[in-house]
Amino acid sequence: MPVKQVEIESLFHSDSDRVIIDVRSPGEYSKAHIPSAYNLPLFSDEERAIVGTAYKQESPERAMLLGLEFAGAHMRSYIEQALLLAPEKKVLVHCWRGGKRSESMAWLLSIVGFDVEVIIGGYKSYRKYALNYFYTHEPKLVVLGGQTGIGKTYVLHQLELQGEQIIDLEKLANHKGSAFGSLGQEPQPSTEHFENLLFDAYRTLDKTKRIFVENESQIIGTCLVQAEFFKQMKQYYYIQYTIPLTERIEHLIQNYACYPKELLKERFLKIKNKLGGDNLQKAMHALDIDDYGAAAMIALHFYDKTYQFGFEKNTTPHKIMLDFDYSDSILIAQEIIKICNNSSI
Repeated sequence: MPVKQVEIESLFHSDSDRVIIDVRSPGEYSKAHIPSAYNLPLFSDEERAIVGTAYKQESPERAMLLGLEFAGAHMRSYIEQALLLAPEKKVLVHCWRGGKRSESMAWLLSIVGFDVEVIIGGYKSYRKYALNYFYTHEPKLVVLGGQTGIGKTYVLHQLELQGEQIIDLEKLANHKGSAFGSLGQEPQPSTEHFENLLFDAYRTLDKTKRIFVENESQIIGTCLVQAEFFKQMKQYYYIQYTIPLTERIEHLIQNYACYPKELLKERFLKIKNKLGGDNLQKAMHALDIDDYGAAAMIALHFYDKTYQFGFEKNTTPHKIMLDFDYSDSILIAQEIIKICNNSSI
């Protein structure tokens, strides 16, 4: 079957049933990739390095011969893997910039009956499209803020369950945004892949309607929030709410007391300079005697000061402050929706 060259926009057709196959090396793929793509590498990382060196230091012809030598030994395996990934034999293939690797895999799959399309410009065109997307839309981002331990993530998910649009940045980043934020999480993606995940979540939402997002600093663990999106988080509405201190402490105990004490101590050590030696020792002692409430209170003392500093620098033009005497995330979400509707947000 003939191989069709398609623009990157075809990737986002809602009715597309093609399986996306990324033929770059495992290292390239693991660094960052199109979120829905599967990796079927034409070369291993080592083979790619050898071919690249030959291209630069010898000649394109020498690189081509080496590539044929490496790929030729795996042709049956490529087809078998492709059949597992795409039993309907409809695939969209890409490499780094739509060059020899994608062309070679597309040719092979086409001669065994696959319906193959190749993305013009490859992954590079995807990245250009994704990054540009943030600059060509003006979303109505409603940022949900408040002090540590108020359960913002729970409320965010309740908003979604009640029909609201959300983007969960912490879920995309595999990090809860504090010194304790990596506990219980999968390894973080690279910033580049985090941007891809953010774009993938963002592009499907209705930009004419409000989108809730949790207040974050621009760096979540090791992931950097895309600059234009972070800027847009400061341009519409900011909703801050409070709950009783006892409820905040209970949230922290529920979320973190399940982890080994040594891991909790390591996280306290990360903020020792801000806590001060005396508070650090008190926190360590509290953990030793299973007084998680006291340890949580020490952590809150630090994070509350940090949060207040950030709030004072917040330049969002519209702010709403809410005080709740309860912590029920369902009721808080319902009240936030009611206020947003009444305020035409």
